[in-house]
Amino acid sequence: MTVVPITSPDLDASEVSWFSALCSDDFQYLGVPDGALRSNWEHCSEIVTTAEELGFRNILCPSSYQVGQDTLSFVAACAPITSKMNLLAAVRCGEMQPIMLARTIATLDHMLKGRLTVNIISSDFPGEKADSAFRYQRSREVVQILRQAWARDTIDFEGEVYSFKDLTTDPAKPYQQNGGPLLYFGGYSPDALELCAEQCDVYLMWPETKDVLAERMKAVHERAAAHGRTLDYGLRVHMIVRDTEAEAREYARELVSKLDDEQGKAIRERALDSTSLGVSHQAKNRELADLEGYVEPHLWTGVGRARSGCGAALVGSTDQVLSEIEDYMKMGIRSFIFSGYPHLDECRHFGTRVLPQLKTCSLPHVYGRVPDGTPATPLGTGERR
Repeated sequence: MTVVPITSPDLDASEVSWFSALCSDDFQYLGVPDGALRSNWEHCSEIVTTAEELGFRNILCPSSYQVGQDTLSFVAACAPITSKMNLLAAVRCGEMQPIMLARTIATLDHMLKGRLTVNIISSDFPGEKADSAFRYQRSREVVQILRQAWARDTIDFEGEVYSFKDLTTDPAKPYQQNGGPLLYFGGYSPDALELCAEQCDVYLMWPETKDVLAERMKAVHERAAAHGRTLDYGLRVHMIVRDTEAEAREYARELVSKLDDEQGKAIRERALDSTSLGVSHQAKNRELADLEGYVEPHLWTGVGRARSGCGAALVGSTDQVLSEIEDYMKMGIRSFIFSGYPHLDECRHFGTRVLPQLKTCSLPHVYGRVPDGTPATPLGTGERR
């Protein structure tokens, strides 16, 4: 199996993250709405504080237009209620003017004292059906402008989508140094892989068989090497962990026991990424799975019956799940984003059984991005409008 070189010098440590269900993605029974698990500040912020108490090192705050809460506002509100854990904010490129986005991210990073990480998203907007190449070009230009805003005193940029000349960037310097917040990215098309290889720091994957993941990592590594870069790799996967494998498998069956397949299809299709290449790979997993939905001995595809995007879960005992994670780490995966249903309950299951047995790290610290104290800010040269 392919082992991909990684940038992290701490080879036996990984960034273990959880997930806050901002996008109405929390269920006791998959596909059955539950008022107690609705996407609101009270519920989703409790997921965040619980994850921090249990020792998770980061938490994904996702983005969706159809349902849920505004991601950047939510992350800002989490600043005073957290102190140790990083927050991974999903940013849909093109939604906000890039220079204003640079300022917003920098402000959030100062509020969090360097605990901000950013998930770059390139999907369509509501009512938009943009060509894939255009969407990724737009994201590439947004990232390039962010880099300029965070590192230089002026922005001079001429692209296919954006054009700026001699604009000052005094307000846009983040708390983190040496490149600003880490950029996480997931995508499967050639344009997506090229964008990540050229501009981002962590390539995120959805669950597939290990051989397929290894080949994907190899392809991204080769593209990054062509740009003189080396990336870290991440896996986003759901989790069902119990004391025994029998208990975990029983809970997986219970989770989908009330699922109406037509309702599940409607949930999948309402997402803007429902026709993406990555989602098609998740559907292929379900087609290849056995009668119980397992495409590998502990990789269960049942979650994808009522969810677009990440559609599989690791299912097993504490030792089995720990062994699976260790296998992924041997492949070169350093960053994990886990979740489970309901998110609070599964956060506690994993956080008390498996997490204490893992050596964890904060990737922004590994990359040397977080200074020991508040960085110096360049003085403004006067009022600008």
